[in-house]
Amino acid sequence: MSESMIESPLARLSAEEIEAIGREFDAIHEEVFNSLGDRDADYIRSIIALHRQLALLSRAILLGSRYKPAWILGTSVLGIAKILENMEIGHNVMHGQWDWMQDPRINSASWDWDAASTPEAWKHSHNYVHHTYTNIRGKDKDLGYNVMRIDPHQEWRPIYLLQPLYNLLLAAFFEWGVAAHDLDRDAIKAGTKDKEELRRQLRGMGSKAWRQIVKDYIAFPLLSGPKGFKKTLAANFTANIIRNGWSYAIIFCGHFPDQCYTFSEEEVADETRGGFYIRQLLGAANIEGSPIFHVLSGNLGYQVEHHIFPDMPASRYAQIAPKVKDICQRYGLPYNSGRFGRQIGSVQRTILRLAFPGGSPAAKPGPYQPVEDDTITRPLIAV
Repeated sequence: MSESMIESPLARLSAEEIEAIGREFDAIHEEVFNSLGDRDADYIRSIIALHRQLALLSRAILLGSRYKPAWILGTSVLGIAKILENMEIGHNVMHGQWDWMQDPRINSASWDWDAASTPEAWKHSHNYVHHTYTNIRGKDKDLGYNVMRIDPHQEWRPIYLLQPLYNLLLAAFFEWGVAAHDLDRDAIKAGTKDKEELRRQLRGMGSKAWRQIVKDYIAFPLLSGPKGFKKTLAANFTANIIRNGWSYAIIFCGHFPDQCYTFSEEEVADETRGGFYIRQLLGAANIEGSPIFHVLSGNLGYQVEHHIFPDMPASRYAQIAPKVKDICQRYGLPYNSGRFGRQIGSVQRTILRLAFPGGSPAAKPGPYQPVEDDTITRPLIAV
């Protein structure tokens, strides 16, 4: 399909319709934030407590890691704990989703996480750059993370022939890939990045790397004793790979399936508030799954809702999804959603296809049409 045949739904809407959509999304945001209270606060506190319990349980089990059943169980529980801490807690807290609680312990200004990125660098590259310039070519540095060709508008280079291979490495060591991405390689290469800021960020990454090395590869293995040292070290390494692979899969499925649109700077030059909302909607894709799946994904299975309202507690996305779908239906907008297998397959096909020269934009979905038994998955803990 030629690029000229793919028209952004933005081009089919009048200025009045775009502004009407903006007002409807503003109303949803206001309604949710006016209703936040103790049940929401109890939710995030319970998730933090659950993570700590799982982490403690896994460490206790891994004291017997020289026994294979204990190794498998301890590694699995530790992997889940790391996923929960990274996705539903760290990502969402540092988005400011829980700042309304005014709890200094659960606040975007003070929270740090078990990941290679420093909070300062990640919040700038992710919260500001990515969520402001979502899918704007040349502005959103998360489009391929400067190492992947995931959009046919990107100029092909010979290095992309290797992207199916280093795609696997990125998945396994995703936290480090993101941390390096947060340094802004383009700015470093162009000489526009402040050298003192770069040194500060490198020191921060080094400090976090050292803490992870000490915690996962020295301290806890030593607690398992001489016979369990290597087994616990292997378990911790495996748990980190599990967390990284899961984070990679959820994030790539939410941003790079075929049905996501990208935009030129000219298309969004005079963007209004309503246009901003629509661009966020068109540039993201949801992943359908069970309530447990959504909690473990940080509720980023609702990536569409997250991009529209990144500051809203993610546990509320399931609640507002029917309203977002209704807006899409009434205005003829696509609501991009699919099962995990379909979305990850679409992403991997794109990575393989665009490793080679050429390539054209994939077919895009039409307006959202609900089916008779259309249901919305609810969060694990209702709020």
